Amino acid sequence: MRDGAVVRRGFVPAHLVDRARSMVDAWYRAEMEPALIGSYTQRTFAPELADHHDLHALFHESGVANLVTSLVDDVQPVTTAQIQIRVPESDAGIVQPEKAMHVDGVACPHLDPDELRTFTLLVGVVLSDITEPHAGPLRNVPGGHLRMAEWFRTEWSLGLTDQVPPQIDAEHGTPLLGMPGDVLLMHHLVPHTVGHNTSAVPRIMAYFRVSHATHARQRLQALRDPWLEYTGLRSTVVWP
Repeated sequence: MRDGAVVRRGFVPAHLVDRARSMVDAWYRAEMEPALIGSYTQRTFAPELADHHDLHALFHESGVANLVTSLVDDVQPVTTAQIQIRVPESDAGIVQPEKAMHVDGVACPHLDPDELRTFTLLVGVVLSDITEPHAGPLRNVPGGHLRMAEWFRTEWSLGLTDQVPPQIDAEHGTPLLGMPGDVLLMHHLVPHTVGHNTSAVPRIMAYFRVSHATHARQRLQALRDPWLEYTGLRSTVVWP
């Protein structure tokens, strides 16, 4: 409630992590096309694996789904996975685009500003060692979900091309460091960014986007009220 995110260390069993990681590693070594790194970064790496059982098992067979429903009690089925890799700069010979500070699905550079592709909760499963801030970790702004909701409520309007207000855009964020099997649960409204990977190894995360069952009907309202879709938490807070 305070930070907008929580990390459960070592939560996903090793055998599920190993299966998913070996599959992504094989794709990275044999099938990744360096010229498409920009496109992968905007959407997903290994797009042909998005529906693979071994990736979905990270969510559905690990206990992660139960963590999710303890926060959001009525969710749409989670049917696709996203792989995000921060490629070592020494590997590809191509500089991978940085991601500016943003909230997913709002004023994305590759979307119409009037289009929203929002959701309720971001779930990230760490699939590689992320031990250094320079290794391309996700960087989030603790407490930023409350600040963003206030901005959406009082200053923002649909069609605005700014992704976040200037004071949040100026922040560097707190790096998500961790080990394979760690799980990030992050409120959709938490602003985040990601930079270059100057380490020697790829940084690999599997992401799942969770939407409340009625999210499609209340996207704008959910941007302005951070607890609208978090029934178990809503009764403990007062929001304008």
